[in-house]
Amino acid sequence: MVELAGVQQRYGDVVALGGADLTVARGELLAIVGPSGSGKSTLLNIMGTLSRPSRGTVRIDGHDVAALSDRELSALRARTIGFVFQQFHLSPGVPALDSVADGLLYSGTSRGERRRAAEAALRGVGLGHRLWHRPHELSGGEKQRVAIARAVLGDPPLLLADEPTGALDSRSGTAVLDLLHGLHRAGTTVVVITHDRDIAASLPREVRLRDGRIEHDSAHGSAYDSAAGAEVAR
Repeated sequence: MVELAGVQQRYGDVVALGGADLTVARGELLAIVGPSGSGKSTLLNIMGTLSRPSRGTVRIDGHDVAALSDRELSALRARTIGFVFQQFHLSPGVPALDSVADGLLYSGTSRGERRRAAEAALRGVGLGHRLWHRPHELSGGEKQRVAIARAVLGDPPLLLADEPTGALDSRSGTAVLDLLHGLHRAGTTVVVITHDRDIAASLPREVRLRDGRIEHDSAHGSAYDSAAGAEVAR
């Protein structure tokens, strides 16, 4: 689903991401973990095709990102990738049903079809009883579930969740993680970006970043020196 080879991102003299090699298989559930400034957000933006790297190769669902025009890249993103962020990005005063339905606003489908799809997505995340509730009437956990329903509305094969529990209490956070596990079991590739080592350790695969480099990938069973491109003994 995701292939990064020698991916580097520079901002002037600052190397935000240095020589990252990462492959995410279709249907995987994994965490990308690291402290603030480690390169997580940069990696998310590149995996989500929100930015192009300074160097290296990025393939998403078999497509070489460098070979795509901006319009083609937008189309790939729309049909392939769902995003969930720590901040829910729900418009004040807009009911949950329409917040989710707006995810299909440019799909060419009618308002009725968009609302029917949104209702099914909200029921799928356990919010069938909150269709007409506005953001101020929802708990933090419910807001995040609305955001997840919106992200998976078009059934994208890849879901990128950036600190999805960061603004939630522990109980709501556990419920959101359970929901992500359910999406994974249904076949979605789920990548969770987090600073929380406990969350990362609870997922089947853990990729650790530090100072813009992958320092460990549990898929290799040992520490991984991405600069040298080889496993090293811990």
